[in-house]
Amino acid sequence: MLKDLLRQNRSYRRFYQDVAVERDTLRELVDLARLSPSGANLQPLKFFLANTPDQAAAIFPHLAWAGYLKDWPGPAEGERPAAYIVILGDTQISSNINCDHGIAAQSILLGAVEKGLGGCIVASIQKDTLRAALDISARYNILLVLALGKPKETVQVDPVGPDGDIKYWRDEQAVHHVPKRPLDELIIG
Repeated sequence: MLKDLLRQNRSYRRFYQDVAVERDTLRELVDLARLSPSGANLQPLKFFLANTPDQAAAIFPHLAWAGYLKDWPGPAEGERPAAYIVILGDTQISSNINCDHGIAAQSILLGAVEKGLGGCIVASIQKDTLRAALDISARYNILLVLALGKPKETVQVDPVGPDGDIKYWRDEQAVHHVPKRPLDELIIG
């Protein structure tokens, strides 16, 4: 059921780094993005797949993790993603991507959950240095990076407290808490 997949689809930031994600699995996930809607059906997205330890190590230092967790620099060695999908916009097809990359990212992450994996959409990217590290042509705009792997953490959805604070946080047992606003607060008409 879709609602169950959505509940399981959290932003995981710690993984079992030694559990490989096969390239064929990444291809299957990108195929879900391929089948997803695209503005004017232009299909301007391209995907860089990385699933070897060397590729993952080349991508990791160009990403920023969990801005609300000020004292956490990101996943430690052994808890880093085993794979990544870099979502690119092909400027020869369109310079205006609109929301295609968001739709594609959600489709990929829902597919990952269905396969027992988890992921995190990373938009805080040192794009110039990542482009150089992966030798990505200037033809492609780096839009998002999806970190993927077998989750090594528990992420729990909580109601927003009386103070209205929506910042995620971790408790003493390293459970990652994500406050969500109530449905009635979202519907205005």
